Amino acid sequence: MIHDIASVCTYCGVGCDITAQVEDNKIQKIYAQSDGYVSQGKLCIKGKYGFDFVDSDQRIRDARVKKEFIDKNFESMPRELQARSKTLVALDDTWYKANYEFATSLAAWKLATIKEEYGRYSFYASGGARTSCESGFLLQKFTRETMESPNIDNCARVCHAPSLNGMAATIGEGAATNPYDDIYETEFMLVIGSNTTEAHPIVANRMIDAARKKTAELVVCDVRNIQLGKFAKVEAVLPYESNLLFLNAIAYVILKEYLYDDSFIDTRTKEFESYRDSILDDPYANPEFFRSLNGYEQLADQIPYIARTYAAKKSMIFWGLGITENLDGSYAVMAIVNLALMTGNIGKVGAGLMPLRGQNNVQGTCDMGCLPYYGPDYSKPKEEGLKTPDAIDAMLEDKIKAMMVMGEDIAHIHPNQNKINKALENLELLITQELFMTQIAKKSDIVFGVKSAYEKTGVYVNAMRRLHLSQPLVENNLPDDWEVLRDIENKLKGDFLFNSSEDVWEQVRVEAPYRYGGASYKKLEKHRSKGMQWPVAKVDTPRLHLESFRTPDGYGYFKYNGYQLRGQVKMLHEDGGYDKFFLTTGRILIHYNNAAQTIQTPKLKEKHSEDILLASIEDKDKIKTKQVMLKTKYGQTNPLTVKFVKTIKTQTLFCSFHHAKSKINYIFGDESDLNTKTALFKSLEVEIIEVNENQEC
Repeated sequence: MIHDIASVCTYCGVGCDITAQVEDNKIQKIYAQSDGYVSQGKLCIKGKYGFDFVDSDQRIRDARVKKEFIDKNFESMPRELQARSKTLVALDDTWYKANYEFATSLAAWKLATIKEEYGRYSFYASGGARTSCESGFLLQKFTRETMESPNIDNCARVCHAPSLNGMAATIGEGAATNPYDDIYETEFMLVIGSNTTEAHPIVANRMIDAARKKTAELVVCDVRNIQLGKFAKVEAVLPYESNLLFLNAIAYVILKEYLYDDSFIDTRTKEFESYRDSILDDPYANPEFFRSLNGYEQLADQIPYIARTYAAKKSMIFWGLGITENLDGSYAVMAIVNLALMTGNIGKVGAGLMPLRGQNNVQGTCDMGCLPYYGPDYSKPKEEGLKTPDAIDAMLEDKIKAMMVMGEDIAHIHPNQNKINKALENLELLITQELFMTQIAKKSDIVFGVKSAYEKTGVYVNAMRRLHLSQPLVENNLPDDWEVLRDIENKLKGDFLFNSSEDVWEQVRVEAPYRYGGASYKKLEKHRSKGMQWPVAKVDTPRLHLESFRTPDGYGYFKYNGYQLRGQVKMLHEDGGYDKFFLTTGRILIHYNNAAQTIQTPKLKEKHSEDILLASIEDKDKIKTKQVMLKTKYGQTNPLTVKFVKTIKTQTLFCSFHHAKSKINYIFGDESDLNTKTALFKSLEVEIIEVNENQEC
């Protein structure tokens, strides 16, 4: 008998409602209801077909312990663990298959040993954005209370940490201000640094719909021509690392032409005058500066139009990692907020700010306190911990000796992989909770196979702050992430007295009362089809900042940051050109992040079995082989197949990073956003090494 079960998609931050047809505990089909609140009855190719991972024979369906770890630690183990380790059954040449109770006991013993020998700061944990809020909450609680370490982080470090930083500094809240459907209420959409049709396609559907029906004008800004640009009134192609330059130029026009909203500024904001004077005195803020950049002169004409239209209409700004993964990512976000504050385009229906989050629960994970400088509900923790790049350095310095990873492939998606590999080798214990033997799982000492999002109950929060209580589509006997944490903790202290995910959630409501105090399981079950947007009290809150901002005094603050001339822009301005290539990276529609789940679906794997390097058709004379390797001082990729396209500017390149075999992230270094250490993934000067067909690599 076929059952229809409603839940939420496991992939991107859009958080689409899904319905699964399940027969004999196996998913037969996934689709969206025609009245789906987020999905609008449509799913992307991943959401629709990418469920084969659930039954994949590659799933980790046990606990595993590395043989080498047993050999190294055998003499120092308690006698009971020594005896039990002798009964372990070999899975292959590297791993033992372990009883779950033994694996949790072994983990607890080694964690306690490391803490006693090296101190509480020797522990670091990361993850949570791929699992539920309940599990993320317990991960930070385990780190801070059980291990007494402040060192907790999540994958927002490589994506939207600058959005949180920039928005919190200006309006006191680092989340989207409006629901997706306000796209139908707005008159103007500015999309910058977001390849929305690829990364957030169900949001893009709304944008395209509004643009086609002419209810809203669309402007798209990116370093290359993208699909969404075909529906735009203006498509502005920007130089690499020029977001802040571009946004300050928009502000310059608004300020110079007195297009700002005096009433909103006077009643809702502070520090406008000093900000205005700084922009008008900034030599790089005048749009005419772009006339000095060969190949980008048209921006000098496009910017005034964009500025005037944005200021005159009810407007929304959408952005993605094209904004945040830059040296001035946080400053660019502040510049975006400045535009909204000066024009009054915030705190209204159809007017606001939309950072398009990446992971299915990265918003919720940050809300839970999986950040070194925030506790649950963005409270100030007793002690600030290390960000992931700092934790990597601490591993190399032998200061961090134990690491716990929950659903984050730090050995694939983070930059400077040669450095990370060396750092991981210095650990005495690496514990991973995963679905598959990802790159980080392969490097681990103890691996716990856990439930996927389609096999458990839990709360997920999407990019518009929408809480969705998922329910299992199928059943299995694997532990949930939070259960692994509880069971290890119970062998260390015994304070985690949780018997269900709802028990954990009730504690979330206590420790994160502003956002989640009113969001009981009962209420979330009642609103499962639509979800609820935090903060949730008696009712939810679709729009933020209607009357005041979340700053201590309720005012929005203008923050000026000047553009620092560098990279491609500096070369174009001072020399008129260059003989180098610049690379940017990003996602494609077919796969998600490290592709661990999507690659299990043959239909998806066949469509994108390798990362393809896109180059300008104008550069065919410069790249003469079918495959090339990219090289920097940090490392080198494996051979990449080149595809020449018309959508990329000459001497610039684009490549996805989904396949570990490509080694794309081996060529990025430690350069990062100044405020958050979010990696500079969006602009990298690379050397091209041609690969001949018979060449050995």
